[in-house]
Amino acid sequence: MSANEQDCVFCRVGRHEAPAEYVYEDETVFVIKDRFPKAPVHLLVIPRKHIARIDALSTEDNGLIVHLFEVVRLIAVKYHLEAGYRVTINSGAEGGQTVSHLHLHIIAGKCLGFKENAAL
Repeated sequence: MSANEQDCVFCRVGRHEAPAEYVYEDETVFVIKDRFPKAPVHLLVIPRKHIARIDALSTEDNGLIVHLFEVVRLIAVKYHLEAGYRVTINSGAEGGQTVSHLHLHIIAGKCLGFKENAAL
């Protein structure tokens, strides 16, 4: 195990060494409730493999990428999110990533809106 994996909070959560509220687990990924939710439903889909960010993905991870989105679909069904939800991946500090371990946010439960003329 690398030093990154040993110190990473999501790696520790994946090994059940740190507290979290799990809603799904398999051998490849796990899903937990976000500790600081931005909406009534705010879940994190996290690969067990330590991958720092999107840029660190390789072609070896193609199956993992597909599986992450399969799990998103399963969670959407489980939580009855047919009215809509958002899936977000932050990458790097300037992209809003606060934990250096790839993860997807599933956010739902209120109108998330879109401002057509919002400044970029």
